[in-house]
Formats: sequence, C-alpha cells, structure tokens
Amino acid sequence: MACFLVSATEAVVVTAIEKGMGAKAAQSNEVAEDAAFKVPIRSKLKWLSNMLWGGSVLLAFEHVWHGEVVPWFPFLTAMNDPGDTAEMLHEMATVGVSMAALITLVWVAMCLTADAIAKRTNGNKTKA
Repeated sequence: MACFLVSATEAVVVTAIEKGMGAKAAQSNEVAEDAAFKVPIRSKLKWLSNMLWGGSVLLAFEHVWHGEVVPWFPFLTAMNDPGDTAEMLHEMATVGVSMAALITLVWVAMCLTADAIAKRTNGNKTKA
C-alpha cells in the first residue's frame, strides 16, 4: 500500500547527504593518498540515490495502477479506514524496510566490487 514511502524516505536522506558532501568537497581540495584505488564516495552515494529513487517511482506507479494511491486527499486509500491504516503501517515496517535494506545491501556489494576492480586495474598500471 505505501511500502514505496520507505525507499523514498531513504532516497531523500541519501540525496541530502550526497548534496552536502558535494558542497563540502567543493570547499576543500584535499585528495587522499589512496584515492586512485577507490571510487569517490559521492559517486557511490549517487548510485544508491538513483537505485532508491528508481525503485520508489516504479513502486509508486504500481500502487497508482492498482488504485492504492489516488490524486485526492488523503492520497493513500488505506488512510480512509483505521483498520487499513494499521495494515499499511505493518506493510511499511515489514515489506518497505526489507526492500530498502535489500537495495542498500546490493549497493554495498556494488561498492565493494567497484573498489576491487579499481584497485586491480590501477595495480596493473603501476606494475607495467
């Protein structure tokens, strides 16, 4: 019913952090010694942000398609009945949180893989 709101909330937080890091990076031009072997964290946060926003939009569209989200107040059809509201909150706490956690775990695996590939690629260049 409203499980997409969990991913959307995480996406808002990650996007705010990413934008804040971008402003901070523009102010300081410090470069870490091993930066050549890693993908910048801001790029990684952009990946997570894109994954979360994309998933949220697709889920929102699916909920609109099935009539669970409507263009008039209260927007979520489950908000009309207290029994449905409890069911919606339960779905958000179980399905929404597990989907957001899965997206985040996939992102962590992507980041580890990207760092390993960057390190291997840069290691080969220094040997040659």
